[in-house]
Amino acid sequence: MAVIRSAVWVLVFSCLTPAFFTEKLNDPKCRQYSSDLGGSTLPGDTMMGLIFPLHLDKSYQQVSFTEKPPMTCCTMFQLENYQMLQTTVFALEEINNDPYILPNMTLGLQVYDSCDAPHLNLQGTLQVLTGLDSAIPNYRCLLGSPLTVVLGSAHSTHSIAMAHILGLSRHPQISQFSTSPLLSDRTKFPSFFRIVPSDTFQSHGLARLVLYFGWSWVGLLAADNEYGQYGIQLVKQELMKAGACVEYIENIMMSRPDRNAPHIMNVIRRSTSTVVVVFCNDVDLMPVLNEWLKQNVSRKIFIASDAWSTTNIFSTNAFSDLLYGTIGFAFSSGKLPGLKEFLNKVQPSESFGGEWTKTLWENIFNCTYVAFSQPQSDHTLKPCTGTENLHNIQNSYNDVSSLRPSFNAYTAVHVVANALEDLIRCHHGSGRFSMSSCADKQDLMPWQLLYYLKRVKFRLNNGRELYFDENGDPPAVYDIVNWQLTAEGTLRQVKIGSYDTMSSSREMFTINKSSILSAIEDHQVLKCSESCARGFRKAASRGRPICCYECVPCAPGEISNETDSVTCFMCPWDEWPNPEKSECLPKTIEFLSYEDPLGATLTAISLWSFLVPIAIMKLFMEHRNTPLVKANNYYISCLLLISLSLCFLCPLMFIGYPKPETCLLRQVAFGMTFALCISCVLVKTIAVVFAFMATKPHLWKWSNPMVSYVVILCCSFLQLTLCLFWLSLTPPFPQKNIFSKPGIIIVECNEGSPITFWTMLGYLFLLATISFIVAFLARRLPDRFNEAQYITFSMLAFLSVWISYIPASLSAQGRYTVAMEIFAILASSWALIICMFFPKCFLILFRPKMNSRKYLVRSSILKK
Repeated sequence: MAVIRSAVWVLVFSCLTPAFFTEKLNDPKCRQYSSDLGGSTLPGDTMMGLIFPLHLDKSYQQVSFTEKPPMTCCTMFQLENYQMLQTTVFALEEINNDPYILPNMTLGLQVYDSCDAPHLNLQGTLQVLTGLDSAIPNYRCLLGSPLTVVLGSAHSTHSIAMAHILGLSRHPQISQFSTSPLLSDRTKFPSFFRIVPSDTFQSHGLARLVLYFGWSWVGLLAADNEYGQYGIQLVKQELMKAGACVEYIENIMMSRPDRNAPHIMNVIRRSTSTVVVVFCNDVDLMPVLNEWLKQNVSRKIFIASDAWSTTNIFSTNAFSDLLYGTIGFAFSSGKLPGLKEFLNKVQPSESFGGEWTKTLWENIFNCTYVAFSQPQSDHTLKPCTGTENLHNIQNSYNDVSSLRPSFNAYTAVHVVANALEDLIRCHHGSGRFSMSSCADKQDLMPWQLLYYLKRVKFRLNNGRELYFDENGDPPAVYDIVNWQLTAEGTLRQVKIGSYDTMSSSREMFTINKSSILSAIEDHQVLKCSESCARGFRKAASRGRPICCYECVPCAPGEISNETDSVTCFMCPWDEWPNPEKSECLPKTIEFLSYEDPLGATLTAISLWSFLVPIAIMKLFMEHRNTPLVKANNYYISCLLLISLSLCFLCPLMFIGYPKPETCLLRQVAFGMTFALCISCVLVKTIAVVFAFMATKPHLWKWSNPMVSYVVILCCSFLQLTLCLFWLSLTPPFPQKNIFSKPGIIIVECNEGSPITFWTMLGYLFLLATISFIVAFLARRLPDRFNEAQYITFSMLAFLSVWISYIPASLSAQGRYTVAMEIFAILASSWALIICMFFPKCFLILFRPKMNSRKYLVRSSILKK
């Protein structure tokens, strides 16, 4: 709207005829003072215009479309703004009284009170351009004093309207407060400069400040004007980019008398976030805070934009409990030696801007300059004498402990002085204008000063260097202030750090956390979701903001070693998470060891079992001449017992840490010993059959003992050939298995090709099956040849063990796989011992009478 109004002004003035302007120039009122717009002039060789709100226009606090426009009502006097005016005068006098700054030239000042109203800002702009208190477009009536620069306005919206007019003729404009990023557009505002940074930097900084304290669940509140909307959207974008979340965004409606405060309070009451970023000015925030107190909503942590972070209108006790702890960005502060004494010397009758000084007097000393005879006068107030002493009063007017707006005003004046210094020092022939000319000091054109303003660079009193970039913006440096309670219960703003975007270090924030009010650090800042502990990761919740998440345990083998981790990390292959999944620990090494109870038990059984065949063989050797031992083929029985003793020793090669040599030999040893063992059983079975058939002469040659040894040798050789083929192609080797059992490294022997292993086992199964079939068919032979029955039972037990081993081994893991094979070896070996030799040992030891030829022959005859 401000831009539209400024365009209308330009259109109206462009349509006026030259005769109109001539008539105005001849009008004697052109030289007269007019009080339509409050103004005051300080003469000088070159003039500066200053337009800013000493009062607030109450008529613009409400907008009605059913009544005629109200008259401007400038009633609310601003002590801080009057301090800024006097600081500007202080800077002018400091420059004019210094013989080394602008010699032979004085700076003048023409001031207008805009009452914070857009139309009065434009009116003041036109009057500054005219040079008088009446606006005459395209004419300057104040002869001999060229207009150097216009200072103002206080608000970005007003500055935009002014910049459209001033930019037409390239009149320099320097604002001490306007922060809108729109003003950085050099194509639209070619002559605009400002002392304060753009809101782009502030918005990014406020978002980073929120993240600096670890607050990721916030609410946003902003005025529905250019300042608030543009700034809060940048804050939102920066917060969301960093992973934080915005619970709500509410607007302070400028068009409504209550500023939409009841609705805003309802939203805040239902919210769970405890941090609120507020992007507006102090006057617009006042209705919201009043409604806050009225509804008694719980307090929040406020993050304040620069427009209200250092205001004093909330310093009363009523807002203390609500606003203490507020953190915000503020313009850089500075010290001005001698300013306090200058402010205290102000007198209504002598000082610049006498009418305004009288208003200051009435506000400070609670008196009146209105005659008591006038009916509108307040008879309860004492009359002002003008002799009251400001030294005895301490208020916002003469408080110079932390100068911000006034320091900006002081800086703006020195910017103009520095630019004029460079302009004056120009020597003819080395200038920057056409034909290397310099500007005429007596007839200075406004566009000529622009060249030097763009190149201003000097150091301020607070140590900060000031210059302008290509958009007319200064370096972005902010003070960070914290609202703390005084002993009287009022609020004061304490500087706790700074935010410098030009810092060479990576850390732009410099914050003294020890000086922050403890209520901020101790305040419980709620999140949309609770923090995820170590061992968990954050997972997005469907349909909710990004910072509303669920805590999901890390997958097996993964850890998260910090809270609120987004991802889990996989442990190295030889490590595994602890139960809390917060750190990786070395995996447990598993193998069947001799120290393990299971390994020790199997070792003991294996060694004890090894002695049993040896003892039986000794017993057979002692009774080798007995009929029973002779009938059972003494030599083959001894070979069988030797092979069984070796079978009982095979498990020892499966126990212990797997080594390359043990992996190569253990299955081969198992296969060869059992092949020898089953071959002996097969030979004994065949011997039983041929012994029964010995009555046939053509079969006598098969009863020769050498045939038995050849069969044993051939069967064992076939197994040996298969094992050598296995070892030559895919030999077994030790490996670390990390997949079978989570968190455990199984050190085991990889058997190479599983086909060869099962082929070897299948060959043993084939031999046992043949022995079982032959023995089964011969089970009904006469009693003296009843060994076939024992062979049948032994082979049946042998086959049952190894058939059961197949599914058991496939389902077992780790050391239990090895233990299962050892158990099968021991069980099958014991099956042969028990079924084939225990009955014979029983007869030899406990039935010696039955171990005689007479008994065996008689038994045979009886059977017939």
